[in-house]
Amino acid sequence: MYRTHTNGELRIGDTGKEVVLSGWVQSGRDFGGLTFVDLRDRYGITQLVFSMDENPELCSLARTLGREYVVRVTGIVRERSNKNPNRATGDIEIDVREMTILNASKTPPFTIENESDGGDDIRMKYRYLDIRRDPVKENIIFRSKCGIETRKYLDGQGFIEIETPFLIKSTPEGARDFVVPSRMNPGQFYALPQSPQTFKQLLMVAGMDKYFQIVKCFRDEDLRADRQPEFTQIDCEMAFITREDILNTFEGLTKHLFKSLLDVELGDFPRMSYDEALEKFGSDKPDLRFDMQFTYLTDIAKGRDFSVFDTAETIVGICAQGQADNMSNKDIKTLTEWMQRPQIGAKGVIYVKFEHDGTIRSSVGKFFDDAALLEWKARFGAQDGDVLFVLAGETEKTRKQLSELRLEMGRRMGLMKPGEFKPLWVLDFPLLEWDEEAQRFFAMHHPFTSPKKEYVDQMKSGDFETLKRLKADAYDLVINGNEIGGGSIRIHDRDLQSKNFDLLGFTKEEAQEQFGFLMGAFEFGAPPHGGIAFGFDRLCAVMNNQTSIRDFIAFPKNNQGRDVMIDAPSKIDDAQLDELHLRLKG
Repeated sequence: MYRTHTNGELRIGDTGKEVVLSGWVQSGRDFGGLTFVDLRDRYGITQLVFSMDENPELCSLARTLGREYVVRVTGIVRERSNKNPNRATGDIEIDVREMTILNASKTPPFTIENESDGGDDIRMKYRYLDIRRDPVKENIIFRSKCGIETRKYLDGQGFIEIETPFLIKSTPEGARDFVVPSRMNPGQFYALPQSPQTFKQLLMVAGMDKYFQIVKCFRDEDLRADRQPEFTQIDCEMAFITREDILNTFEGLTKHLFKSLLDVELGDFPRMSYDEALEKFGSDKPDLRFDMQFTYLTDIAKGRDFSVFDTAETIVGICAQGQADNMSNKDIKTLTEWMQRPQIGAKGVIYVKFEHDGTIRSSVGKFFDDAALLEWKARFGAQDGDVLFVLAGETEKTRKQLSELRLEMGRRMGLMKPGEFKPLWVLDFPLLEWDEEAQRFFAMHHPFTSPKKEYVDQMKSGDFETLKRLKADAYDLVINGNEIGGGSIRIHDRDLQSKNFDLLGFTKEEAQEQFGFLMGAFEFGAPPHGGIAFGFDRLCAVMNNQTSIRDFIAFPKNNQGRDVMIDAPSKIDDAQLDELHLRLKG
């Protein structure tokens, strides 16, 4: 027997019991005639005690233990004289009578502690050691519980979990595919799915009216903290439903997860149109933990011989309440330089400080007198002690830049409180996006998204300007400025789907070759249907107030898409290349 109990299980009520424990040596401490060893497993840590007086041979053996040695001990539970209130087992210790070293360990390349001295690269290389640390271990356990609770909720709602293929057909829309050569079909390739989109729609045609899957997806795209080449979705589809049915069902799922895993009660989720989100916050995923909405000055700020404003399409700003005393000229200069970084690209930031004594300080005082700036103050609803930050330029670009400034001020002002969650449904996205460089429309979400009913006729017969204004029956769930998931009502009519492919630049032949199987299925009684997919990794991260999804994935890739632990991707030998018909000969 390796253990009768785990290392997080024993309490003061177990005093006097003989127990067997196994685990890893966290640390050891020698105090003359006594040696203490902390023994760790995934459940916790238990203190072991070895006495030189009672068993000098065993105590001497304990003093040879290194960090991460794997040991099995038998001993008696006793009350600690010096209790540790920060540890669940802190009231007891084990008076060890027997010990077996199950495996020695090399000295780890970093400390297996909550606060490790290992950088990202070394911890990624030795990920199996990193997972022993509490922060990573707890993230992995949380992810497991989140998956279980998701399945429980959706099963209770009548959903069926169905697996869809991992080897599918490559399509040119969306991100790049990972492709897999076919040995039995020379010169032909599978693709790994970016999502199970077409398969789950086919399941609706098949009559499986409530489908879900916690599914691995793959995208060959540039990486950052919240992206991985392989990621997991909570993927769902429903038939004979409206948008309202889907929003209510998955708002319910989100509330269930927060309550069951965090004991957090979420109220009803507010809703906001895509256009309203851009107008008020410059983003289709606004962080509503703080207000700081955009205020527009375009109509009152032009005509003062200030070319930056006079040539701008939009003049817009935010009010940082109570920051006049906190923002020195040096602070504002630093903030301006932050905004001028290539990632944001602002040419500058205009500020107006309304001091508590009524003094107004501004970077545009040469062009705007106090009376004009007081008009700005009234427009913003600002008070003495507030600071206004204003940007000007082309509308879309300026809104995006101001959105970044708003988030940065939210961080600096401490307005993004950990443990506070503000969900939001963003609705009515554009159906199509025009790409000037490609001179064609792209789908804002994907080619199977339905226009809202009132736009169907315009989609069929509209001119260029009309098509740019089409609204999709699409929706995103946003929490604390993070897009958690998105979905839409789908097109279920072959003719309308064919029209959408036309608008997206597909020839009839291309549409038939790539998606003929789906349009063919629509000819056999396709029901109205729609769905949604949550980013499972991102949901776990947001629920734990973390920005990176990497620590919720057991074995993630780095920012170059490499698994540095197993050294993948890697070359394959010539024999494999020949079998796959990939090696150039001659």
